[in-house]
Amino acid sequence: MSSTSIALLGAIAGSTIVLGLPLGRLTAPAPRLRALLNALAIGILLFLLWDILSHAWEPIDLALSGHDYSSAAGNGLVFIGFFAAGLLGLVYFDRYMRTRSRPDRPTGPGAATVSEFTDTSATRQLNMLALLIAVGIGLHNFAEGLAIGTSAASGEIQLAVLLIIGFALHNATEGFGIVAPLAAADTRPSWTRLLLLGLIGGGPTFVGTIVGEQFTNDTVSIGFLTLAAGSILYVIIELLAVARSSGMKEIVSWGILLGLTLGFVTDAIVSAAGA
Repeated sequence: MSSTSIALLGAIAGSTIVLGLPLGRLTAPAPRLRALLNALAIGILLFLLWDILSHAWEPIDLALSGHDYSSAAGNGLVFIGFFAAGLLGLVYFDRYMRTRSRPDRPTGPGAATVSEFTDTSATRQLNMLALLIAVGIGLHNFAEGLAIGTSAASGEIQLAVLLIIGFALHNATEGFGIVAPLAAADTRPSWTRLLLLGLIGGGPTFVGTIVGEQFTNDTVSIGFLTLAAGSILYVIIELLAVARSSGMKEIVSWGILLGLTLGFVTDAIVSAAGA
């Protein structure tokens, strides 16, 4: 199979993320549906966090088992450093954005109420969460693309194709995770915005496939994976706060369980391929 064909299949694997994006255009969804979608996103992202960290730790674990302590130490520092960068970088970026965008309260006739400011701030935060989820998933999908490209470059075409099929099914569930905050916002995102989020989240699969065919390195993979893990952990913390404020513990619990189940079921397809 030619490099062009492999790259095209990698693009298809990433493009399935758009299947869940139309949910973001729901108009004023009911509170129970909002809570369910938010919890579904938490479940999917919790699975991704586990999946990403386990894959990032694998080369370090193998190095320790082989008594290659220098490699394990170097990759371990990359693991911690990029994980911290993904998590704490977003913490401080969020604080900066909140400070920068805090409006002065107008006075006089026609002045906006405090609740209106609160609503605007909440909508902005939910839209930012959707973007951060897309970025985190995009970093994760870049690493998936590396796996596809590496398999193809080593001549394991059948494995590469099976990985593409598995990742395509898996990425389809990630679209729900991206748009869950948008479904809870008061504004209805345009199709252009949704497609842009899909490109941010799914496009790196295509790029990673091309890079993986030409170059692969455990340290680089660990860096991308843990950077994604840190950003996803930050988003999970934010979504958990939204879930708690809903006061719908039963729906939230079922939604998280459903999201985790979707993640494991789709990942099982990749495991069945022997990856």
